[in-house]
Amino acid sequence: MRISRDQAQQNHDKVVTTAARLFRERGFEGVAVGDLMKTAGFTHGGFYNHFNSKDDLSAQALDQAFRQMDDHRASVESLDDLLSQYLSEAARRAPGRACPAAALAGDVARQGEPVKRVFAEGFDRMVQSMAQRLPKGPEARAEAIALLSRMVGALALARAMPEGSDLGREVLAAALEACRKDAARA
Repeated sequence: MRISRDQAQQNHDKVVTTAARLFRERGFEGVAVGDLMKTAGFTHGGFYNHFNSKDDLSAQALDQAFRQMDDHRASVESLDDLLSQYLSEAARRAPGRACPAAALAGDVARQGEPVKRVFAEGFDRMVQSMAQRLPKGPEARAEAIALLSRMVGALALARAMPEGSDLGREVLAAALEACRKDAARA
């Protein structure tokens, strides 16, 4: 039975959305195509109707994850709210719904150029978004990069600690305090 183009696009989008979540939770190598397709509600054989390769899907899923975060950042009014949400226990416990930079930076370093390019573009949008929230000036971009580097690193480190770890909470709290100070000085 043939499906409409609209249904095919919906199926494609469902696979990409599922992959964006699973890759952030488990890493690119931690998700087998068959498991991904089953989780999305499809058979393994349907994968190649939508994607040339797992790398193709990885790039599309990473792009979608960054665009979800773009939309989220745009909806948060204050810089302090953005910092508090990013460096929170909720974000620590939900890598599949939070920032792909913190979840996948290490994995992306081992991927091909198309995935690295998508990561760089997504991170650059994060930088631009953060720079717009800081006082204008020649240093805004560099300050945004430094602030985001601290945020991404802290969230990644906190996630590397055992669940409920006091040290993980300390990492998030210390980073939040430092980011607030940095933002106030900017």
